[in-house]
Amino acid sequence: MPRSLLFSTLGGDRRHTMKKVFSILIFLAALNALSAQSSLPVTEDTTIGQFETSAGSVILRRLVSGLQNPWSFDFLPTGEILITERGGTLVLIDDKQTHAITGLPPISAGGQGGLLDILVDPDFEKSRTVYFTYATAGPGGRGTASARAELDGYNLRNVHVLWEMKRKTVTGHHFGSRIRMLPDGTLLISTGDRGDMKRAQDTADAAGKTHRINTDGTIPLDNPFRTVRGALPSLYTTGHRNIQGLAVHPATGEIWASEHGPQGGDEINIIESGKNYGWPIVTYGRNYGTGTRIGEGETKEGLENPVIQWTPSIAPSGLTFYTGDAFPVWKGSLFSGNLAGQRLVRMTIENSRITGQEILLQGTVGRIRDVKEGPDGFLYLITDSANGALYRIEPAP
Repeated sequence: MPRSLLFSTLGGDRRHTMKKVFSILIFLAALNALSAQSSLPVTEDTTIGQFETSAGSVILRRLVSGLQNPWSFDFLPTGEILITERGGTLVLIDDKQTHAITGLPPISAGGQGGLLDILVDPDFEKSRTVYFTYATAGPGGRGTASARAELDGYNLRNVHVLWEMKRKTVTGHHFGSRIRMLPDGTLLISTGDRGDMKRAQDTADAAGKTHRINTDGTIPLDNPFRTVRGALPSLYTTGHRNIQGLAVHPATGEIWASEHGPQGGDEINIIESGKNYGWPIVTYGRNYGTGTRIGEGETKEGLENPVIQWTPSIAPSGLTFYTGDAFPVWKGSLFSGNLAGQRLVRMTIENSRITGQEILLQGTVGRIRDVKEGPDGFLYLITDSANGALYRIEPAP
C-alpha cells in the first residue's frame, strides 16, 4: 500500500474512531447525570433513640441518609439546608426534597480533599451569597481554595474564586479547611500543612495557616503579615497542622479552632492575630508508628499553647457555640464533633478556659464531621461516611 494511502486510511479511521469516542463520552455523561440524580440523599424522620444528658432527656432523629462523605452544612434563612459532599456535590434539602446544586467550579476530589466547608452569608436574603472551600488542581498538584457565589434556585451564579493556595503538591491529605465570617465582616480560612510539616512555619507558604481576607478577596489593611517582607499578606496565624473546626464566641468574638495532631496531641486553640501555634516545633503528639518525639517538645516560649489537648487522639472536627433556648443548660457551651472518637463533646467555658467536658452519643452514629445549631434552637450534626447522614438533637417531650 502506498504510504500516502496508508496515512489517508489511518486518518479516516481515526476520525471515525473519534466520533465514536465522543458519542460514548456524551452517553456516559448523560448516564452519570442520571446516576447522580438517582443517588441523591433521601429525606426521612427516623427516631434513633432517647438519651439522658445534662440538659435532660433528648431525642436523636435522622433526617437525611445516603449522603456521600458529607463535610459541612449550613442553614438558609428560610430553613433549607445546604450540605457539601467531599466528592464534589452540593446538596440542598428543601421541603423534604433533595436537590443537587449546579454551577460549582472544578473540584479536585480525592484523599482528604474535595468540596469542604460551606458558609451562608449573614445577609443572604439580599445578597444570595454563599462561601465555600474546596481542593483545586493546578501545576504541581492540588491545594486549598475558597470561592463565593450566588445561589439562584438550584444553581450557583457569578462564581468568584476569592483565594487560592499557589503552591500545589500531590499529597492527598491536610487540606483543612473551614471558613468563617468574623465580627468585623472579614473571612477567616484555615489550611492544613498538606502533609509537609515544615510548610506550617514558612510565612511565604499558604499551608498550615489561617488566612484573613475581605469578602471580595482583597486583603484587609490591618492583617498582621501584610507589611512583613516575603510573607503572604493574607496570613493571620501560623504553625497549624490541620484545623478542622472554627467557631466565633458569640459574646467575646474570640475565634476558637479545633486541630488534628499526629499520634495524639489534638488541640483546641483560641486564634489571635499574628500568633504562632507551634507546629511542628512543639506538639503534644508523636510520630505515627514509632512514637518518637516531634520537634523540640511540648511547649516553647513565644509559641501558643492549646486551651486543651487530647492524647490519645479523638480527631475533633466541626465546632459550634450553642446560643439557643431549647437546651438552657447548654447555653454558651462549645460543641465539637469527633471523627476517631465517634462522639459529640460539649465543653463548658469560663474566662477563655475549658472547665468541663460532657461526652454525648458515644459510638451511636459514627464519625461526626460537623455540628451546628439550627434556626429552631436544636442541634444538628452530620456523619462522615460513604452512607453519611444528617441528624437532629431535640428535647424529649
